[in-house]
Amino acid sequence: MELHTMARPLTARFIEQVKPEARVREIPDGGLPGLYLVVQPSGTRSFTLRYRHICRTRNMTLGRWPAFSLGDAREAARVALRAVAEGRDPAGEKRHAKSDDSTLCTEVGRLFIERDQRPANRTWKETARLLGLRSVDDRLVVIRGGILDQWSGRRVEEIRRRDIIAILDVLSARPATKQNTFAALRRFFNWALARDLIATSPCTGVEAPQPTPARDRVLTDDELGWFWSACDTVGPPFSTLFKLLCLTGQRREEVGGMRWSELQGNAWTIPAARVKNGRQHSLILPAPAYALIAGVQQIGGCPLVFSTTGKTPVSGYSEAKRRLDVAMLRRAREHTGRIDLQIAPWRLHDLRRTTASGMAKLGIALPTIEKVLNHVSGSFGGIVGVYQRHEFTAEKAIALERWCEHVTALSNK
Repeated sequence: MELHTMARPLTARFIEQVKPEARVREIPDGGLPGLYLVVQPSGTRSFTLRYRHICRTRNMTLGRWPAFSLGDAREAARVALRAVAEGRDPAGEKRHAKSDDSTLCTEVGRLFIERDQRPANRTWKETARLLGLRSVDDRLVVIRGGILDQWSGRRVEEIRRRDIIAILDVLSARPATKQNTFAALRRFFNWALARDLIATSPCTGVEAPQPTPARDRVLTDDELGWFWSACDTVGPPFSTLFKLLCLTGQRREEVGGMRWSELQGNAWTIPAARVKNGRQHSLILPAPAYALIAGVQQIGGCPLVFSTTGKTPVSGYSEAKRRLDVAMLRRAREHTGRIDLQIAPWRLHDLRRTTASGMAKLGIALPTIEKVLNHVSGSFGGIVGVYQRHEFTAEKAIALERWCEHVTALSNK
């Protein structure tokens, strides 16, 4: 092992350019006594701290370059040296901590979802997904490339503010996802803080992403006609699923997770456990919508109306939406004769807003529209929601019937 005695302050450029040799090289950092750059014959570079504790020399590995920068190494070394000055042995404490996996980010993440989110938050699966976990056979598994996968092997107390900022920077082009991810991370670390797993939250001091502007995209009547025609080219189960999103105005996960047991003839009852606001929601489906469901071929004994595997709810929305957009644009150009025509970007959730706006144009009363959408704010917010218990069953059925007539008429133009 080669031990250099010339103590010049290390620099990032020097670390990048230093050449490995046949033996291990330990190069001291003149900027912080006790800190060494270790260069293996293979070229691997890492940082270690050497100090004395109870008359013995101790070595403490700090991290591997370049994931662990020179600045990181000096900061970690200073923290460790302060512990030494207090009579502690940071290397021994680190070895002891490694024998316990309970504070690994992945394990704390699972506990957070299982103990805090899953029992009380109906959108716990979305929170889990944002953190990098998904539910498979009632187990939470790490999503490859997700946040917790990126922090694999790291302990929750090791996550710093710069780690949070790095995650958010990658999401800069997706403002809504960036905002939701920061909210999930803040809840996660506040939960860990409340249980004394960390001394401070790394989200503290991080500027919260700006709220995304409220969306106002509504499909025009022409676009609805092109949409309906294009759905037929997407293929099952999305052809039917997309049309039902338009005809019913319900949320994507509510339609996509529809079960045969929820249907009694043309009456569809969504249980509270599957509804965002936690309130059971019932609809009398108009004939065109019910006919779409009746035409779905059940896969084996699958309890789900829409499934791509016969076992789990339908997946692959992004690719199906991409195919829909291509077909919709082709229909639009054929219909108008304009080969330069473009359709403004839209999302599946915009169909819900389109349904509400379209019903309003048809003269349907706002309270009925809100009941169709299962809104608990607006006309039914506050004290009104406490005492107003009329379910508008007949009014909702008439509203959906009129909306279906309007959409199907557009598709025949």
